[in-house]
Amino acid sequence: MWDDLWTAVALMLIIEGIVPFLRPDALRRMLETVAQMDDRSVRIAALISMLAGLALLYWVH
Repeated sequence: MWDDLWTAVALMLIIEGIVPFLRPDALRRMLETVAQMDDRSVRIAALISMLAGLALLYWVH
């Protein structure tokens, strides 16, 4: 179980590092856009992201 958790964390770090490595300018623009969003919009986007991850995990397993 712990091996699966550490594998998931490692993959998350790899995937999250792709955009800053390949397109740091795009990451800066995205962060500026997110910084201008209100809290409700950020929470809704986060909820959608979590639900999509949960659906993908359910589909894979």
